[in-house]
Amino acid sequence: MIDFTLSDEHHLLEQSIREWGAREVLPYIHDNDRAHRFDRERILGGMATLGLLGISIPQEYGGAGMDYIALGVASEELEYLDTSLRVIMSVHAGLNCLSLLSWGTEAQKQRYLVPQAQGTKISGYGLTEPGAGSDARHIQTTATKRGDRYILNGEKTWISLANVADHFLVIAWTDAEKKKQGDPSGMTAFIVERTFKGFSSGAMKEKWGILAGDTGFFKMDDVEVPEENILGTLGEGFKIAMFSLDQGRYTVAAGATGLVRACRDASVKYARERKTFGVEIGQHQLVKEMIAGMESDYQSARLLWLRAGWMKNQGMRNTRETGLAKWFATVASEKAASDAVQIHGANGYSDEYPVGRFFRNCKAAVIYEGTREIHKLMQADYLLGYRTDRPTRCVLPPHTGDVKG
Repeated sequence: MIDFTLSDEHHLLEQSIREWGAREVLPYIHDNDRAHRFDRERILGGMATLGLLGISIPQEYGGAGMDYIALGVASEELEYLDTSLRVIMSVHAGLNCLSLLSWGTEAQKQRYLVPQAQGTKISGYGLTEPGAGSDARHIQTTATKRGDRYILNGEKTWISLANVADHFLVIAWTDAEKKKQGDPSGMTAFIVERTFKGFSSGAMKEKWGILAGDTGFFKMDDVEVPEENILGTLGEGFKIAMFSLDQGRYTVAAGATGLVRACRDASVKYARERKTFGVEIGQHQLVKEMIAGMESDYQSARLLWLRAGWMKNQGMRNTRETGLAKWFATVASEKAASDAVQIHGANGYSDEYPVGRFFRNCKAAVIYEGTREIHKLMQADYLLGYRTDRPTRCVLPPHTGDVKG
């Protein structure tokens, strides 16, 4: 039976994030956003204290042991505050930690997953490159075997937490011949530490959204990575990359849902305060239409990510459902942010109100982790029978705890 009723534990999680956000995020987010400043100590320290960085990692590996619905709840609440906070969940908790949980050896879990779940170490994900985004088969990073080590060379870009993370999940070619053929079975996933010689990173200063987050690039110049740092087995890198995206896209979907709600709430508040032609602007029919659309999209997006989370809890493959949730929610957030600015009129174009920040932040999620165009093609291909999801050697562990949902 599908039951979308949130448990008491889920509601407590919502309340905890909201109280922390009111105290530690909202008073500072405007200034941090305008200064392009990532408040590492306040944000990462607070999220670690709340147990968010290992929220769906079992307690035996240092996590909170909550279910995947809780991961979605946290992502929605965090993006309601600011997109930069949800990005941390997508990269650290989704793309990296859940991949380590599912594909890592016991030694890798003890060395890397435990401190990441505890929040004493932060993790990142390296797939995108200057010449390869949605077309992941055309990455250029290589890993050449030398004795019991691999020598990695290449550059990854548009990397969230690039200058903050301690560990990175990096996808590289290990088979030169398959690289020429574009055969993804020649890719391998590696766990790379920032402290490895030849690793360097830098910040991207020209972005115009998610300004309170850390986004950058990293380079690997003859970085020596021990063979035991291969995640999965040789040649499974592309499969692991796609598996990782299933988890990241889920957090993006839930987060974008939170942004729709933030736009809705800000618009309702303003529509009751602002008067034109002698009445509150909420009395104007076209303003009502925009607000009603936000509510419709919010409820729909929430149901989509809840369904995907429920499937994750059951141990069911959910690539199709998660992709649909990500596509719908991100496009909905883009429309909600645009309408929120419109409702605010000239004030929406100022920095006095948060809707301008929402508008700048929403666009990235329509592009990363599969553009809206890629997701449209995927959903059509499922319906036309051109695409099917084949079983993978490792799967996301179903949630076996007592948390309802």
